[in-house]
Order: sequence, then structure tokens, then C-alpha cells
Amino acid sequence: MSTLTVHKENHVATITIESPPANALSSVILQDLSNELDAIEKDSSIKAILLKGEGKFFSAGADIKEFTSLQGASDYEALASKGQQLFNRIENFHIPVIAAIHGAALGGGLELAMSCHIRYVTHDAKIGLPELNLGIIPGFAGTQRLPRYVGSAKAYEMTLTGVPISGKEAAKFGLANQSFSDEELFPEADKLAKTIASKSGPTIHHVMKLIPYAHTSQLQDGVKQEAAAFGQVFGNEDAKEGIQAFIEKRKPQFSDQ
Repeated sequence: MSTLTVHKENHVATITIESPPANALSSVILQDLSNELDAIEKDSSIKAILLKGEGKFFSAGADIKEFTSLQGASDYEALASKGQQLFNRIENFHIPVIAAIHGAALGGGLELAMSCHIRYVTHDAKIGLPELNLGIIPGFAGTQRLPRYVGSAKAYEMTLTGVPISGKEAAKFGLANQSFSDEELFPEADKLAKTIASKSGPTIHHVMKLIPYAHTSQLQDGVKQEAAAFGQVFGNEDAKEGIQAFIEKRKPQFSDQ
């Protein structure tokens, strides 16, 4: 059974993540999302994608409990690489992907949102990379994409403290395009998607190819290094302690090991 629902109308495909309570990004969700992209690639009538989450959150992070089933560094590096490949595919997709973020986009949820081309958020949504609170690091290219939007100084602050910012702050720092009230978010995001989808398909496709030229050539090198570091970190005692503390809902006791 799919973790996603897809609704197609007016040349827009609306993909909704449905994995309560937190829409945590499990490997199943990542695979389902990849499958939906496969289907959309074959449907020339679709000219924009709207991505959102059902329930309280867009996505509150990666599926931490799933991490406990993995063994060595190579397993964790493979997991990071799989997520990175999917998010890189989204970033380079032939049509725009718009993320409509309510509640929270944390960890893997924010990394997914950052791979999208446009982000609309609610004013009070929690936006951040809290991985260091668990003794681990971002693994789905968060360390590489966040500085693009907020600059290196703010990226250091957000990642090293693990403290989220609000949706309103995300718009201020350039991480989100605009912030809205809870009632306005989905209608405004839908309106944006329909506006884009009303344009000529070939013009959309050319713009999607051209804007990425503005990115630096170093991104993919950094993404590969992040996956390797993600695998190494999970061999540390602090990672085991951080994840166990998260599962047990207690404060971790890090030993710097």
C-alpha cells in the first residue's frame, strides 16, 4: 500500500505524504516517491508538482527507528546515497516541484523540501536540521543545500545548534519563498502551481534546465562527502546513544566517542 496519494488536475500533480503521525521519511516513502516521479515523467500533461504532508506535519524528519536496523557504515552510507539520489533527481526534475510546508519540516523533511524548487510555509512551521541533537549529522545533502539558501553563517548556526527557525524566519532568510497563515497555505500553493502550469510546457522545461547553471560545481562533491561522513558517524558511540535517547524520549549523554 502506497504511503502517498496523488491527485492530478489542471496539469498539476498534487502528491500528499500520508504516513502518520510524523510523515517520517522511511525508505518505503522514498521508494514510493521515486515511483510517482517515474509515472509523472511519462505523463506530458503534468507541468507542475505540489508536494505536501497529511496531518500535523509536512515531514518531521527521517525514520530514526529504521536506522536501528542498519549495521555497518556502508549501510548508512548507502541509505544516505539513496536519499541524496532521489533529492538530486527532484532538484533536476523537468518540471517544478513546490513544497507546501505546515507544522514542521525537520531533518530529512527539510532536506526533501530544500530539493524542491519553491517552498511555501506557514508562519509558525518549525524548520530545521536537528540531527546533531541525536549525535548524528544530516545525510540527505542538508549540509550542502542549506548554505545555498541562508548563507554559510546561518547554516552553521542552524546545523550546529539543531534549533529550528519559524516559517516566517525561513522566508526572511531565503529558505522559503513566502510564509502564510495556516488557512492560506494550501490554497496559495495550489494557486501558484496552477499559475505555473498554465504556461507553455517547453518554456517550463527550458527554464528548469537553465537555472541550475547558476549552482556551483562543488555541490555534488560535497554531497558525496556528506554520505561518507554520515556512514562514519553512525559507527560512533554517540550516535548509538543519541538514537536510543530519541527512542526513549530522554536527553542523550554524549561522551564524544
